[in-house]
Amino acid sequence: MAQAFFELLAPGHEAISAGSEPADAVHPPVIAAMKEVGIDLTGQTPQRVDRAMLDRADHVISMGCDDPAVCEYPGRRVEDWSIEDPARKSPEEVRRIRDEIHARVEALALRLRAGVA
Repeated sequence: MAQAFFELLAPGHEAISAGSEPADAVHPPVIAAMKEVGIDLTGQTPQRVDRAMLDRADHVISMGCDDPAVCEYPGRRVEDWSIEDPARKSPEEVRRIRDEIHARVEALALRLRAGVA
């Protein structure tokens, strides 16, 4: 969700979405919730975060930092948003999480445009 919103709200910047324990596929309720806002995640595949991704990153955003290899990555500022994992959540909870991610990404995009991210 965050990568899709970032690509929409921060043109000219790149985002890679990955996790320390990614699912095999994007959860259907997440796909449905994103379709409600005009974003189709069908066919997207969750990725495992790796050292090369972290080395390339200017910013590392965590949705809930539980992996010391990411949370305390040397040389990178890690911003932890502490957002619930939408897996196994009701459609209403997934929408709430989606909207929270959207708001956070929108604020990040504004900071990037202002040069204060």
